[in-house]
Amino acid sequence: MFALHHLSFPLGTCRSKKTWPKTFPEEELRKRLTPMQYHVTQEKGTESAFTGKYTDNKEEGTYQCVVCGAPLFTSDKKFDSGSGWPSFFDLINKDSVTLTDDFSYGMHRVEATCSQCGAHLGHFFDDGPRPTKKRYCINSASLNFRAKNSPSEEVEASGGAGQSPPSSKNEEL
Repeated sequence: MFALHHLSFPLGTCRSKKTWPKTFPEEELRKRLTPMQYHVTQEKGTESAFTGKYTDNKEEGTYQCVVCGAPLFTSDKKFDSGSGWPSFFDLINKDSVTLTDDFSYGMHRVEATCSQCGAHLGHFFDDGPRPTKKRYCINSASLNFRAKNSPSEEVEASGGAGQSPPSSKNEEL
């Protein structure tokens, strides 16, 4: 495997669900998210390749965490990696995603999670395009998309029961 620790990105510390800046009760998340969104973000699941609603999205805008609404990626950093999942070569800001070692399934990968709520987003690889050579391979189920010319400041493409993620709070709801 390749050495990831020499790259210039911070690997996150191990955190439990209770230590993220934003936390949500399991009952609320099960009501608000679709079963797939819950499985991906809370159980570290993966949607099947080429099935996600944002894989082929070409609209200009911002991709946000489906759980807490934190901005994660912009459309100008999205590219077609051929993997079947939305892929981005850079973050909206350096602190939007936390990277941690993932040794599940007998292999070493780098998990990408929302830095605000800890939602599982997907994985990070160092085989992306220039200028960063980074690839954030992200499940559509972990994202909401807000179009650039959207009149609302709220998340528009809500998941689950038609509700937007709750407002920012540094406490458990």
